Amino acid sequence: MKLISLLTAAAIAPVAVQSLAARPLKVTVFGGTGYVGSAVCERLIKRGHEVTAISRRGENPKPDSEELSQVKWIQGDATNIKTVEGALKDSDAAVHAIGLLFDVDSGLGNLNKIVSGSGSIPGEASTYDAITRTTAFNVINAIEKKQSLNIGSLLSKSENRYPFCFVSCAEAGWPDVPFGKTLDEKLAPAWLNKYLVAKRAVESRLRESNEKKGTIRSAMFRPSLIWDWTKLDVLPVIPVFNIAAALGVPFVDKTVRVETLADAIVAGIEGDDVEGVQRVGEMEKISQRVQ
Repeated sequence: MKLISLLTAAAIAPVAVQSLAARPLKVTVFGGTGYVGSAVCERLIKRGHEVTAISRRGENPKPDSEELSQVKWIQGDATNIKTVEGALKDSDAAVHAIGLLFDVDSGLGNLNKIVSGSGSIPGEASTYDAITRTTAFNVINAIEKKQSLNIGSLLSKSENRYPFCFVSCAEAGWPDVPFGKTLDEKLAPAWLNKYLVAKRAVESRLRESNEKKGTIRSAMFRPSLIWDWTKLDVLPVIPVFNIAAALGVPFVDKTVRVETLADAIVAGIEGDDVEGVQRVGEMEKISQRVQ
């Protein structure tokens, strides 16, 4: 009877979650309550990583989610460098998924209720420069500072680069494709220009950091429209984008599912070979590593 009892107890005892990743990491996700950020957090947990999410709300956006319930949620302002440094103190990798389509100066801020996955409305200081450039620069500066104190990183930069994934946008690459520069300079609305200036500033800063210091292994993800079946605001235009991309329109990229983007970001954290700009083709390819 005692043997049967022991076997029964073992059968119903909780089983420790096995990490699917080669090495479980402590990952800090900035903007973890957002549409993309929460999907990244969910998949990082599924892979066995330890996740801390920083956002203005600092609350689990999906309390019923088993994965998101394992995330450490912290309320914080990433425009404050001290907050960022504290969040990265014990981390092994970071993701910047702080996003804002319409800032306070665009005159379209209320539309974020519809187009934002989190339904957030920009505050008085929520400009593209503050939300995108300042927060990302704070993360980059904090990583560089952290790595400068890491003896192992200084001795072997190529093997100890800090993984950092930044969510940019497909339009950030317009100057690199035919007709994209004309569209960028003459046809894009003022709010979009400011949005792209902030995204490109971060991409440039990451390239500069890697070339000069070599302490960060950065992957810059450039998704076009991001969607899932709950995003009713974008579903009608998805075929338009996808058809244009299929026809070879150079400044239009195929849309990407949020699950694919999130998986690609996780692959970017885990894969030492993932760095630089990742367009939709690269995202689809590397996302398969973690599915």
